[in-house]
Amino acid sequence: MDLFNSEPNRDSNYLPKDGIVKYFGKVLKREEADHYLNVLLNSINWKNDEAIIFGKVIHTKRKVAWYGDSDFSYTYSNSTKTAIPWTAELHELKTIVEEQTGEQFNSCLLNLYHDGEEGMAWHSDAEKDLKKNGAIASLSFGAERKFAFKHKETKETISLLLEHGSLLIMAGTTQTHWLHRLPPSTRIKTPRVNLTFRTIVQNLTKNDFQK
Repeated sequence: MDLFNSEPNRDSNYLPKDGIVKYFGKVLKREEADHYLNVLLNSINWKNDEAIIFGKVIHTKRKVAWYGDSDFSYTYSNSTKTAIPWTAELHELKTIVEEQTGEQFNSCLLNLYHDGEEGMAWHSDAEKDLKKNGAIASLSFGAERKFAFKHKETKETISLLLEHGSLLIMAGTTQTHWLHRLPPSTRIKTPRVNLTFRTIVQNLTKNDFQK
């Protein structure tokens, strides 16, 4: 099911069951979104992402960066990254996202897709480093891209179009029951930067786990 023409409603859950996905639409004015896109493209410590498959290191064209409140480590695709301190602009965006969603985050994984040929395969963000059933907020800049969900059991699919300066949040049991991906598209020739704000549970107290 495609929801490309639906009006964003931050109170609506776009998933029919087994999770929560809310799309806030554009939370930044066009000039603000353009400003942050330019800053992110030129000031972030971008590196080609890597995965270790059958003992072999694979590097992607897509680039990533990992920032946080502390030097959190985050392991996915058998590769571990260590967070570096927030930039001023990332901290500003973190504050905006927290005010919009009512959630608190301590880290952010950034992805740079140079054009539509770069995407992301089906996966769920359920690594042991992340707070279980914690919210993940996705802030998008640049090229508008389709973002898809697929239920792990029923195979039902839902797609949304993520706009420049828009915010989406995944919460509850979404990562347990649903996969998501960014499909490639040869028609898109401009870059997209995506910020996914997360909560790492390393070194947190018992009370933090219960929030």
